[in-house]
Amino acid sequence: MAKLYFHYSTMNAGKSTLLLQAAYNYRERGMATLLLTAALDDRAGPGVIASRIGISQPATAFTPQTDLFALIASVRDCACVFVDEAQFLTEAQAWQLARAADDLGVPVMCYGLRVDFRGQLFPGSAALLAWADDLREVRTICHCGRKATMVVRQDAQGRVLRDGAQVQIGGNETYVSLCRRHWREALGET
Repeated sequence: MAKLYFHYSTMNAGKSTLLLQAAYNYRERGMATLLLTAALDDRAGPGVIASRIGISQPATAFTPQTDLFALIASVRDCACVFVDEAQFLTEAQAWQLARAADDLGVPVMCYGLRVDFRGQLFPGSAALLAWADDLREVRTICHCGRKATMVVRQDAQGRVLRDGAQVQIGGNETYVSLCRRHWREALGET
């Protein structure tokens, strides 16, 4: 039975690397895959899934209007679907992915952030946490060595930001993964 998987973490945990490695394993065995990524995040170029360690693959870019169930159903002999930047899915799209696993029998592997810089769930992540058959935490560490579960957003001068839009595309120049204690300290919370 096909399942819907959600691999979640903070920034710089290696989610895209794991996705690309798993997709490679399918292709190496001659199996067709569908790689999806949010059109919103085009830091590596439009429709590209890239890891900070230097590997990348072309992917189909999705927008909030993309019907993912229809897209998956149109791929002949698809052995597995891989979704990068899954936090940017809409709730409806997360449900479409669940339906693809249930009704089309295609495993769907989603990779994304759990929470934003304010500690709030992204809509796509919230839906996947509710509906995924299998939840897998990808771990990374805080500067203190403890597990990082939160992320702070910084401005160009390195000052921690407390407010702003939930979505701001960026990498190491913008975000730092921290344990909850150091996240609270960075925000001035007691």
